[in-house]
Amino acid sequence: MNLDALALPSIEQLLLIAAATVLASTIAAVAGFGGSAILLPLLVPAFGARDAVLILTIIQLVGNASRVVFNRHELVLPVVAWFSLGAVPFAVLGGIAFASAPLGVLTRLLGIFLIALVVWRHLPLPLLRGRRMQLRGFALLGAVSSFISALIGTIGPLLVPFFLSYGLMRGAYIGTEALSTVVIQVAKLATYAGTAVLTPLAVVAGVAFAPLMVVGSLIGKRMLNRLSDRVFILIVEGTMLAAGVAFLLDL
Repeated sequence: MNLDALALPSIEQLLLIAAATVLASTIAAVAGFGGSAILLPLLVPAFGARDAVLILTIIQLVGNASRVVFNRHELVLPVVAWFSLGAVPFAVLGGIAFASAPLGVLTRLLGIFLIALVVWRHLPLPLLRGRRMQLRGFALLGAVSSFISALIGTIGPLLVPFFLSYGLMRGAYIGTEALSTVVIQVAKLATYAGTAVLTPLAVVAGVAFAPLMVVGSLIGKRMLNRLSDRVFILIVEGTMLAAGVAFLLDL
């Protein structure tokens, strides 16, 4: 693997990304997502948009796997099984489309959707609120989320209201959502490799930053155990709003 001809980011950029990786993983370990909203704005100028998505996928795979391990006693495996039914084939389709897809429009649409989800959760509409997510519905959720994730690199915030509405909280939510996301990321990486868009630089950078995700996950897990359900929901929704604005503005 020859990296001599590849344009590498500066030392300052690498140090900033390393620090942001720990912070991103800590936030994701508490809220279940949000790490990508921190990392993408730093990865894109350092590595370019396409490699940034590839690097983020590798980093997220390790980060989510560590959250699975830290919350392994609270996993709800039937949710993961139904989610995987839709996630695997559509992650492959999304990975194939990734090579030529325009990322900017999808990113802004995702931002609008995230903000709308938070607003929806607080609207006084009795027909919309209080509905419980059905187990089989996770197959459709897996299909939609995995396809979008393969195109823009992340989809974590989209999953939040559906996992919460099923009744998952704290460790059960974090671990189950993380394992579901691992399924997406493994299918994505296999497809990226098969379509020859997975570059040596993306692999090296992703592997280099990945251990920092474990550090952040451990910090976040210790914080999660001290949170009340109310504070947990506030953190989740606050992170959703922040991620939505970042995506909408394409930051």
